[in-house]
Amino acid sequence: MEAMSPDDRPEAAQQQQPLEWRFAQVFGERAAGEDVQEVDIISAIEFDKSGDHLATGDRGGRVVLFERTDTRDNASRRELERQDYPISRHPEFRYKTEFQSHEPEFDYLKSLEIEEKINKIKWCQTANNALFLLSTNDKTIKYWKVQERKVKRVSVMNLDAAQSSDNGSTSSSSTSSSRALLPNGECSEKLYNPHNNLSFPPGGCASLRLPVVVVTGEDLSHAARCRRVYAHAHDYHINSISNNSDGETFISADDLRINLWNLEISNQSFNIVDVKPANMEDLTEVITCAEFHPTHCNTLAYSSSKGSIRLIDLRQSALCDNHSKLFEEHEAAGSRSFFTEIIASVSDIKFARDGRHILSRDYMTLKLWDLNMDSGPVATFQVHEYLRPKLCDLYENDSIFDKFECCLSGDGLRVASGSYSNLFRVFGCAPGSTEATTLEASRNPMRRQVPNPVRPARTLTSLTRAVRRGGENAAIEANGNSYDLSTKLLHLAWHPTENSIACAAANSLYMYYA
Repeated sequence: MEAMSPDDRPEAAQQQQPLEWRFAQVFGERAAGEDVQEVDIISAIEFDKSGDHLATGDRGGRVVLFERTDTRDNASRRELERQDYPISRHPEFRYKTEFQSHEPEFDYLKSLEIEEKINKIKWCQTANNALFLLSTNDKTIKYWKVQERKVKRVSVMNLDAAQSSDNGSTSSSSTSSSRALLPNGECSEKLYNPHNNLSFPPGGCASLRLPVVVVTGEDLSHAARCRRVYAHAHDYHINSISNNSDGETFISADDLRINLWNLEISNQSFNIVDVKPANMEDLTEVITCAEFHPTHCNTLAYSSSKGSIRLIDLRQSALCDNHSKLFEEHEAAGSRSFFTEIIASVSDIKFARDGRHILSRDYMTLKLWDLNMDSGPVATFQVHEYLRPKLCDLYENDSIFDKFECCLSGDGLRVASGSYSNLFRVFGCAPGSTEATTLEASRNPMRRQVPNPVRPARTLTSLTRAVRRGGENAAIEANGNSYDLSTKLLHLAWHPTENSIACAAANSLYMYYA
């Protein structure tokens, strides 16, 4: 089968218009000058497949769940969409529940402290109106079940003897006896002794009250229960987990190995990728991220610190030492510097929903890859090119090692990733699109927006088939706007079916729609 070029994609025929992004919601917004606690900083964001639930994890080991509230009238909403009426309502979420997923631990064998910080969260298939998700810190993965339960309340017990008839008791004035009755049915005299059987006053104990359990359908509580713990399988820090489309298995990856797990078996995993050399002095690259194909349960991809992405097929062998495809961009002659390999390290990869493309993020750029074309990326987007002259300073303060995440829209027409100063950028990736929007994680996301200069359309050559966009704002950022390396937007997620983005700025969760 002949490989399709990027211009053959169905969306290539559509003229893509830039989206106008608006602020929707914010959770945990901090006041001006308010200090942020380290444990409250968000470290993971993930929508579920339906987009009706959103999960965040923080450095304190907590997982917070949000649920969508504007989809209760889906029938009328679908009817309006069918009649082409504009839907002005934006997605609305509300706090659902939270639970402590991980606690700080200490590895006594290695004298190593294990942080409680949540590295990744992945949603699993729902069942019986319960939510299931995986969360991991550096060493341990946990499988959680979150379910709604009706609240059972005990009615107030009335201990007033004058109202004894309310309890249906047959006691009356005839119940009076020489024995003085005390509250709650006690008696001043012992009702039982070795020489006498247990006896009650005639007519029963007037003051005995039985609590009544009332089940209320309106008050619901959310109980989170850990069903499985997958531990002691990684010698190095876990950087990613990914669910398989079969709904039964998932993978976990650290710097040198990728393990395959069954959700129902926590004491056994299979090592499917091992890049550890016999001599650690020969180590030249490490695994940075791994992800399953969205529909092919036998295919997964993993990225490396050298900027390459490998596609492997689990059907080839039990230990996938050999990849089926290798995606990497060859550097131009004479362009190599001390920072070349550092900034080429891939921090995140995401499959497009159709499984045809992979989006990767390195320090400076976003790259879009076509699985049918391994000669190079089909598009490259400059995220913050104005920082290139500052690489030496970024290396000195370790900012060059920051790991930014990336995401794709559900229709595959746009990609997004974060930057410094709490900025994130949205790019159109359909052929011919010049969309490159800069947004700030605040209540006014467009205030840092700079109009893109009009450029003549460029055709793709048969040799490169690649476009580079986003660098046109570099001079403006370098000469005008200052950037703050202490405020960085590392984590963001795109709603699976709508143009809605959730992003984390320190301890605040911002949501935008278009």
